[in-house]
Order: sequence, then structure tokens, then C-alpha cells
Amino acid sequence: MNAGITAINEEVERTSAFVQPLLGELGKVVIGQKMLVERLIISLLANGHVLLEGVPGLAKTLSIKSLANCMNAQFARLQFTPDMLPADVVGTQIYNPQSGDFTTRKGPVFANLVLADEINRAPAKVQSALLEAMQERQVTIGEKTYPLPKPFLVMATQNPIDQEGTYPLPEAQVDRFMLKVKIDHPDRDEERQILDLMGRTNAAPETQQVVTVEDILKAREVINNIYIDDKVKDYIVDMVCSTREPASYNIEVADFIQLGASPRATIALTLTAKAHAFLRGRGFVTPQDVKSVAQDVLRHRVSVTFEAEAEEKNSETIIQKILDELPVP
Repeated sequence: MNAGITAINEEVERTSAFVQPLLGELGKVVIGQKMLVERLIISLLANGHVLLEGVPGLAKTLSIKSLANCMNAQFARLQFTPDMLPADVVGTQIYNPQSGDFTTRKGPVFANLVLADEINRAPAKVQSALLEAMQERQVTIGEKTYPLPKPFLVMATQNPIDQEGTYPLPEAQVDRFMLKVKIDHPDRDEERQILDLMGRTNAAPETQQVVTVEDILKAREVINNIYIDDKVKDYIVDMVCSTREPASYNIEVADFIQLGASPRATIALTLTAKAHAFLRGRGFVTPQDVKSVAQDVLRHRVSVTFEAEAEEKNSETIIQKILDELPVP
């Protein structure tokens, strides 16, 4: 087994050679959002999607657009509004009266990296069309099904402040996002760097390509082989199960949890922990890898009761209590 882990470690070291140049290149234009950048890369490597919550002006669009530039990948932006139609996202068929034929026009979702800006401003039909594409990795237009390009990542954003005229995402749809990331303002020193970098009327600096799409797809294959010990697997399962049956683990939060995380969370926690280990050049997962991504994987999958809200507790405080009290292998 040790020889096998050594071989995986060596393969991870070779395959992850692009990680530091990629983080360095993104760090040239995205200041003060290291966690956002890392979570984007983790989601890309784990073949998932990101739901991002933050006020305007925190480099959300810049981050994913710069990542696309670093990969030389297709990038598309969808600005969601209440009058959007599903065809505005996935595409439609256009009738040609001269020939009597229909031609297919693909929508902006046919890109490697898609920014779904303020997804909660779109009506339910549009949200469903995008989330179906995210889950199935394909789109049906007319009678024909078209596969979406690989890799395919959606970063959807929500404004936590302005809720007027929005259509909140149902729990079942939110669950389809691998990660929900909350970002805040940069600190003073970082904001000073942003001023030096962006305080000009001409275009902001752009990133250069440092990784290929093929490198990302190869990295995904290597991540599948990253070793997880049985004790760490049990830890992942216990962490997710404790959000549904906390009393079984002697964690006193049962009165605060209305709905716990689904088995999809177990899969997401495993994949993101593997990707987290990959970013650090390791061929094996540690409990710390799991704890590092647990909040982002679980915060949108745990619904709290009215009693929790009355005591000013949210899903994050409940998950943190589970992380603090669940025995670590």
C-alpha cells in the first residue's frame, strides 16, 4: 500500500505542476480573494459548480474571467433578469421561411466557464434550464441533444443584500452546486494593492495562459486515484450523517436542524477533499483536507429550524459545532 501511495504522490507532483503558476498568474489581477480563487480551481478539478454569495465589486466576474484566460478556455456571461427565457440560456431553433428548415442556434451555456450573474433574479423555468445543463452536462434543443464542452463549470452569484424582485433558489436546486462560497471585502492592505493595480482609466491587466484544458482533464483523472484511507472515508460519512442524526453522535444540535445534507454532499465532500489535497501536491487525503472544505460543501445543504433562527444560529454555526465535536481519525 505504501508503494502505491508513493506512486500516486509522484504522479500528483508531476500533474499538479501547473497549480502554482496558475495561482501566481491569477494573483496578479485578483487581489484579496485567495479563497475564492482556490475554491474555483477545486470545483473545476472536482467537476462541480460554485454558488457564490457576495456584495457587488468583490472581483467575482474578474476571477472566473481571468481563470478562463489562464486556460485559454471559452467564457460566457449570463446576466439574469426577470424577463429571461430558457432559450436565452440554452439556445433555440430558428425557422428559415425560404428553405422551410429549422437551424439550431446554441446559447451562451455552450462554454467551458459560465458566469451566471445574480441567478436568483431569473424565473424558475430559466433556473431549471441552467441547472439541468449543470447536472446532465447536456442540452436538448428541439429533438436533438448536444453535449456541453469539457470541462464545464458554472459559477452562479447571488447578492445577499438586495432581495427585491428575486426568485430564491429552491433547496433541491441549490443542492446541485458542489460548493457555496461566501466572500467578504478585502482588508486595508489588499485594498491598497487593488488601488495601485486598478486605479487607471485604461484596461485592467490581463492574465496569460499558463495551463491548458487538457491539463485540467488529465488532473481530474489523477484526482480519481488519490488515496483516501477507510478511516477518513468513515469520517466523511459520519460528518454528513451527523447533520441528519446528530443525536447518534452525541452532538446537541438536533433542535436546530430542519433538514440535513443528502448523499450528494458525501460525494461532493470526498471529491473536493481530493482536489484540496491535489492543490497541495499530495496523493492522499487527510482529515484536515475534509475540514477545510466542509463549510463550503455543507452550508447550503443544511436547513435550520425557526428555533435556530430565533437563537440567531445559522447553518454555519451548526456545521462548525459538528466539526468541533465530531471525533477526528
